[in-house]
Order: sequence, then structure tokens, then C-alpha cells
Amino acid sequence: MHVRYVLLLCFVCLLSCSDNQKQDRDGMVFRYNESSNVASLDPAFARTQAEIWITNQLFNGLVQLDDSLNILPDIAKKWSISEDGKQYVFSLRNDVFFHKNVVFKDSARAVKASDFEYSFSRLKDEKTASPGAWIMRNVSSFRAINDTIFEINLERPFPAFLGLLTMKYASVVPEEGFKNGYNFRKKPIGTGPFAFKLWEENVKLVLRKNRTYHEKDERGNRLPYLEAVAITFLPDKQSGFLQFVQGKSDFISGLDASYKDEILTPTGTLQEKYLEGFQILEGSYLNTEYLGFKVDNPESILADKRIRQALNYGFDRTKMVAYLRNNMGTPATNGFIPKGLQGRYLNGYIYDLPKAISLVQDYKTETKKNNLSITLSTNASYLDIAEYLQREWQKIGIQVRIDVQPNSALRQAMATGKGEFFRGSWIADYPDAENYLSLFYSKNFAPNGPNYTHFKNDLYDNLYEQSFLEIDNQKRFELYRKMDSIIISEAPVIPLFYDKAVRFTSKNTQDLDINPLNLLQLKRVKKQANSSKKK
Repeated sequence: MHVRYVLLLCFVCLLSCSDNQKQDRDGMVFRYNESSNVASLDPAFARTQAEIWITNQLFNGLVQLDDSLNILPDIAKKWSISEDGKQYVFSLRNDVFFHKNVVFKDSARAVKASDFEYSFSRLKDEKTASPGAWIMRNVSSFRAINDTIFEINLERPFPAFLGLLTMKYASVVPEEGFKNGYNFRKKPIGTGPFAFKLWEENVKLVLRKNRTYHEKDERGNRLPYLEAVAITFLPDKQSGFLQFVQGKSDFISGLDASYKDEILTPTGTLQEKYLEGFQILEGSYLNTEYLGFKVDNPESILADKRIRQALNYGFDRTKMVAYLRNNMGTPATNGFIPKGLQGRYLNGYIYDLPKAISLVQDYKTETKKNNLSITLSTNASYLDIAEYLQREWQKIGIQVRIDVQPNSALRQAMATGKGEFFRGSWIADYPDAENYLSLFYSKNFAPNGPNYTHFKNDLYDNLYEQSFLEIDNQKRFELYRKMDSIIISEAPVIPLFYDKAVRFTSKNTQDLDINPLNLLQLKRVKKQANSSKKK
């Protein structure tokens, strides 16, 4: 009997130790759900936020952004720019290695300047068909001078060029990963804080800690702190939310109509039942939510500036954000450029119902048209906003039909210039207002560029081209303000609100910082092991 008791006690102890070890391991794994489809893990195709978040853990470039959008060294430890702003010379670190892989005979090869020469050549190559090839449009040449010196020459000055190089498109990749039938899309080889481990498409992706990662913290400890990142792919955002509140994932990003009122109060704070186990992170987000007009159709009432201005005056943005976004956003009563970027125009549209009615009446009197109607194309997640606007614009004499489309169809209509009046959003690709102003440059007409409204204004185009030649930042920002003011005056868009980056995390997750690009940075994240999970 005594022997049996001892054996049972030992068995219980082993189980307990095993459980504790598992909890410790689980405590160092960061889990989240991605509801969007991920088509590739190749940074040359990192077009969507879902793909950017993942490739940001796997890859590095010459430079990187901190959470305040300052450009910092990455694989390049320093750089110089010529006086004419056309030549960039980067000095590279010599302690950055590609992840261990069979293409290097299971070793980890050091990164050289020639790897950037290959990566940029591949990005530009039409055969690659990368959606990020446009970032090399102004590059005339580049070369590896030796193993640690890399030179880039531009066709013309572009002050925002370093910001372009922080995009994941500009990541370094090894040439060996594209030879002998190796499937780089599915088994990427990078230099980042985490290395690829497993990808079961549309089910699960696992990344493991890169123990030779080159970055260290302030105490000299090598990053990252986490052992792994595990990503699930539940397409339903409500299911992803339930997974989070059950403690099966560590964070969710953004608001969705399926759960926003469940987790947030009308004033934008956490509901009381979630205060104990969860926390909310929020900050400025370089994302302007807007409605766009295709302005070059003479048969449409939207070709007339008075109608576009009336629609801008004809609703209360503050009320809309408060009631339909739980105050998670800033009413867009300034220009198109969002908060957080230099050069934005500060005098936009405010709610003015008499002004809106007067503009519509002027149009009716001149054109002899009395029954004014338009169709707004949107997606299901913005139906509540569309219906609110529909009711408000009826008060100024404009009938609005709402056409709800799948996201893919809506994007296709915008890209091909077929959308008369459409819901859009513009998230900054790089931290410079030029990125937003490029949407209205006439040479960027869709489908060859992001000018979905087909807006054309000679003064605007001249100012836009001048900004490329202006090296003095303050003078360049003044040119930006003038362009933004033209957009407000001519009204090819209706700025709705400047978005907020919103994240909900479990309280055992530490140092998951937020930034205006809503970029997911996990290299400094820590988790408390053995913390209790909300049931």
C-alpha cells in the first residue's frame, strides 16, 4: 500500500511538472488570429496588412521605423545622402545572418550588399510581377560597391525615399531561395526576429525565435523575448473575438461591427466585464477613411463641385464617429492628410446644413434638375455609416442608393475607374504626406495609379511636382498644405474620419506597443508565464 501511494504521488508530481513546463512554454508563445487571406510569405508580395504583419517578423531591410515613425538603422548601420538628394550610400552591418536553411547547407549565411542588389533587381523585374515594384520607379541604378557598402541613385530627388525603404517590399532575400525549385513563397528565408517553422495554409502558421537575431535591447540582451508566434486563420471576425475572450489568443486589432458594442462602451472604454483580464491600446493611425467621387463623368451630378461640396457639408462627422465608431476615430474636419503627418491643411468641412441645402438649390436652379440621385458603393462593414449618410443627405435633397459589394468587387471597381461614388480608405505606405497627395496627381489615374477619382487640376499637379524638388522640409510641407487645401476646395472626396489604431490585449501581454502605421512589432513583446486565463 505504501509503495502504491509513493508511485501515485510521483506520477502526480510528474504530471504537475509537465503541466507547469507546458504553461511556461505557452507563456512564451504569442498567439493571434488573422481573418484575412494570406497568399504569400514573400515580402515582394506583402501588399495587405495581414501579409505585412507576418513578413515584418521574418524580414529586415536597410532601414526601419520606430513607433514614432522615425527612420532608424536596420541592416544599414549608417548612410549618407548627396547634396542634390539623388545618391544614397549605405554602410551595412556585418553581423546579420539569414535564417538557417537547407539552401545554405543548413547553415546561416551572412548578409552582404550583393544580397540587396539581388533583392532590388528581383523587385524591379517584370517577371516577378511584384505589386511593390513601384517603390523602385524613381531609382536609376543601384550596386554593391563591396560586401558592406550599397549605393542607390535616383533619377530625381525624392525626400520621402528613405521612408519607402522601410516598406517590406524592400526587404533583403537570398538568391539561393529562388533556385533549384525551392518554394520561397511558402517557406521564406529572412533575417528577422522570427524564422519560418510551419504553414498550413488557411489553418495555422508558426514562427520560431531567431536565436542569432542581430538586434539587442538596452541591457544588451538579444531580441526577441518570445519563443514563438502562432497564427490561426479563422475568417469570421466574431469567431476570432470569441477566441480572444476565451484566452486562446493574445490580442485582436481594430473594431468590427460584430463585436464593437460587446467590448466597448458608447464612449470608447472597455465594458466592465472585460476590465479584469484585458486592456485596450489606442493611438493615432495614418488612415483616412473617405468616400470618393469619379469626377470626370459629365453625365453625373457628381461632376459639379457644388454637389460634392454639399455632400461634404451635409452631415455631422462628430456625431457619426461618436455613435457609429464608439469614438474610435477623429472626425475629418481638416484636410485629406491625417493627423500625425506634417503638411496637413487645418480648415476642412464642418456640418453646415443651410450651406449644403443652398448649394443643392443653386445646382437645381441652374440645371433645371429636381430629382437628384446617386449610388454609393460600399462593403458590408460600412453599411451602418452608409445608411446614416443616406438619411442625412435626404435632408438636403439628394437621394442615395446603397450598393453593398464584396471587398474584392469594390476594390476592382475603384482600380478600373468604374466606381461613380465609393467607400475608400488610404493607409499610409510610408510616413510622408506625399503618399496621400499622390491619390490626386493626374498622371496617377487608375488603373495605372491610385488616382481613383480621376481628379485633374493643373495647379495641383505643378505643386506636386515642385514638392519632389524641394529639399527644405518646411518649404515642402507648405507645398503639401496648398495641395491639401485644393482637395478640400474642389472636393473630389469626402473625408469621413481619421482612424485610430485600436488593439485589445490580455493583461499578461507586455510591451505590445502601437504605432501610427498599425505595424505589428513583436520583437520586444513579453508574456507573463503561468498567468490565469479568463474562462
